[in-house]
Amino acid sequence: CALADPYFPKMHGYSAIETASIPRSSAKRRSLWAFAACALVGSLCFALASTSELGNGVRARSAQSVRAASHGGFAATSAAQGTHRGLLNDQLTKMPKGSQYHCNWVAGADRMVSANAKADGSKYRIGVIGGGPAGSCAAEVFAKEKGVETFIFERKMDNVKPCGGAIPLCMVDEFDLPEEVIDRKVRRMKMISPSNRVVDVGRTLKPNEYIGMTRREILDGYLRNRSIDLGAQPINGLVTKIETPTGASDPYVVHYQDYGDKSAGGAGTPKTMEFDVLVGADGANSRVAKAIDAGEYNYAIAFQERIAIDEEKMEYYKDLAEMYVGDDVSPDFYAWVFPKYDHVGVGTGTVVNRPQIPKYQKAIRERAKERLEGGKIIKVEAHPIPEHPRPRRVQNRAALVGDAAGYVTKCSGEGIYFAAKSGRMAAEAIVGLMQGGTRLPTQQEIEDTYIADYDRKYQATYVVLDLLQKVFYSSNAAREAFVEMCDSDYVQKVTFDSYLYKTVQGGNPVDDMKLLVSTLGSIFRAQATTPKDRTFSNPVESLKRL
Repeated sequence: CALADPYFPKMHGYSAIETASIPRSSAKRRSLWAFAACALVGSLCFALASTSELGNGVRARSAQSVRAASHGGFAATSAAQGTHRGLLNDQLTKMPKGSQYHCNWVAGADRMVSANAKADGSKYRIGVIGGGPAGSCAAEVFAKEKGVETFIFERKMDNVKPCGGAIPLCMVDEFDLPEEVIDRKVRRMKMISPSNRVVDVGRTLKPNEYIGMTRREILDGYLRNRSIDLGAQPINGLVTKIETPTGASDPYVVHYQDYGDKSAGGAGTPKTMEFDVLVGADGANSRVAKAIDAGEYNYAIAFQERIAIDEEKMEYYKDLAEMYVGDDVSPDFYAWVFPKYDHVGVGTGTVVNRPQIPKYQKAIRERAKERLEGGKIIKVEAHPIPEHPRPRRVQNRAALVGDAAGYVTKCSGEGIYFAAKSGRMAAEAIVGLMQGGTRLPTQQEIEDTYIADYDRKYQATYVVLDLLQKVFYSSNAAREAFVEMCDSDYVQKVTFDSYLYKTVQGGNPVDDMKLLVSTLGSIFRAQATTPKDRTFSNPVESLKRL
């Protein structure tokens, strides 16, 4: 039975339905102290540990009350179904045979009607723009819902994104990833300070625990192919323009260059498609974000070189990654050497001095030269990385996920897990709201489910890691203290436990106070002994930052 719903606007004119009776519906945080202490001592463990707990208080109660009201409306509607089955025929309008409507009866303009089916009898179409982890995990969920049609766009099916490629252990199980997509299992890490002090990290890991190192072309391809195997229809194309709906049920019109059409050569064939729901998973330069006026955000430039080294040096990196800090390699981030299948990824990133990224890349090669010597650069990559969530992540029936939404953490620069997780969470929320493909979701409903759930679960992580990056990546003295702090077994255990499993593993207040004292001592010592940061000026570039 097609039920009226208080969250839908009145439909003007006539609306197609699939029943002869339409009832009227009746109108219808974990302690903040722990995270403060974390920020003061710069405990990276609590930054990562904040993944799921902080902010559960007022935000959770607010989201629950809004959702309860929303669900109450649906409950009232369902209850009304039994109460109002005996509608009089004069409350409905008989349409002439052969009319454009696919059913016999339609409701008049004074009645509120849920969109329980498209007028032509076809399924609602969902367009996922972007075939990385965010888009692929969203498309997988949509493809399992047989009441809708799912399409996934990807400009380059073998796309290679510049990325460290690290994924937490929990992602392997949560997203059912096979061993083949993981190049290396990192169980040790070396943290190298501005003065080249080396701290070995990973002493607290259990034998079966590791950080997975992947190549994005392998990981992305696997996730995308899995969604396609489930029924998502792939489109090898570049989206060039999106026309947003003007009416309540009007579609999104997506313009794209179809590279799958071989008759057009490499340029692709201009085509258009209509969609009822859009998911923007198209990265930092998202076309979907621009179309819905999602707002701007600051971004870093990540630069990486893939370097092939000899087998002996590759053996050194078998299960080891290196992280370098210092204003020579980045004024506001870190540089890395991460092992891949048969090479290493060497890179760096910055927000505040993007024009000098080649200089910082040269510096990381210099600091790691002992093990990179004789290596051959096989690929050079660069890409913008968002620094914070966009001001708007949902507009009408379009939702942003992954980098398009701004889901990359500061301090650690982690984005793969949060991309996959946001894509899945958004799709699950939308599928639930569409009720088997019988109705369209509203903006408010998507915000009350996907956005509220994601923010409640992860917002504290972004806030605290932002603070820690400002504290510990702001000067060489702070970076020295940061590396010294990571020599603590307590910090290592809580950090790895929280990173690997994305849950708070708990902290000891006594150990926190000890860490506070030792970290303050480290900072004071470093201030007296560490050379000051080099000055730089980029007045034109700085105007582009928010």
